[in-house]
Amino acid sequence: MKRLIIGISGASGVELGLKFVKALPLEIEKYIIISEHAKRVFQNEHNLSFLDDENIGAITASGSFKSDGMAIIPCSMNTLAKISYGIADNLLTRTASVMIKEKHPLLLAPREMPFSAIALENMLKLSRLGIHIAPPILGYYAEINTLEEMENFLIGKWFDLLGIEHQLFKRWEGANQCAE
Repeated sequence: MKRLIIGISGASGVELGLKFVKALPLEIEKYIIISEHAKRVFQNEHNLSFLDDENIGAITASGSFKSDGMAIIPCSMNTLAKISYGIADNLLTRTASVMIKEKHPLLLAPREMPFSAIALENMLKLSRLGIHIAPPILGYYAEINTLEEMENFLIGKWFDLLGIEHQLFKRWEGANQCAE
């Protein structure tokens, strides 16, 4: 993977999106789109540059822009619904629409729970199109003891879906059972 577009929408969970960005290998070229609500959380807290979500003509909005995929972490229900219905009214949703049109990998990490029937229908619709629906669901088999280890597990699972090599968590190796 050489280029990755990362979207951050909503407010709850933006720190997990930032940790995802920071965990990416340095050789991956990163294009970050952040919603206005998420920007409020980030205001003057982090030294990152973002594409303007209102600039629907930015580089990532074109099908001719070469990208290896996109991840939206977290993905608000509003953003999920817009993508599901093809509403491309900002750079984030327009870029996701381009990913679908060009058949590039797209990963969405919905962050609100419990999921409503509407959200589940939107996720099912997108999943049937080949979009990775990967909410930040905890995995207890990886011998996780801290919040940082849990975040690394989530980020590692997202990296797996995007084909990014990592050593962020201990993989399941099966039960230690000996046949006699």
